[in-house]
Amino acid sequence: MAAKPLEISGVQVDDPVSLHGATLQLIGAGIRFKTVFKVYVAALYADQKAVTPEGIYAVPGPKRLAITLLRDIDSDEIAKTFAKAINGPAFKGEAARLIPELSKIERTFEGTRKLLAGETMTIDWVPGTGTVITVKGQAQGAPFNDVEVFNVLLGIWIGPSAADWKLRDALLGKMP
Repeated sequence: MAAKPLEISGVQVDDPVSLHGATLQLIGAGIRFKTVFKVYVAALYADQKAVTPEGIYAVPGPKRLAITLLRDIDSDEIAKTFAKAINGPAFKGEAARLIPELSKIERTFEGTRKLLAGETMTIDWVPGTGTVITVKGQAQGAPFNDVEVFNVLLGIWIGPSAADWKLRDALLGKMP
């Protein structure tokens, strides 16, 4: 008998998903709250199971973070969230070399004014291609070639300074 699809706040979370010929399994999924408001459902996928940030970063194959909005959000807000990661604790020492690459992120959303409830944004790591950000299935800008760019962006959700610890734990597959 097939497993019942996971549904979170009306969003169907697929498991598995396909990414450039690879089958990725769901690591975990949850809701991002800002104060008392539900903002989006996020789901983390990889081709190997891992339950720690370090384990996820170390998975050599493709990875995906899918974000389905539960409310409308200006693309400027998303770009600022990404830009904030550039100034976070990840940029001590060697990671500072990524700042020129990551500074391009604000331009990534120039063609998208607003993301609407129900729309999905993905951040994919595809070996040989790079980090690809899509909105509504359309790539936003050129890929970022360094895997560390993906890891820094993913760190917004699963890193030591994650904005929402409950979502972080959910993405890492830890049940409440």
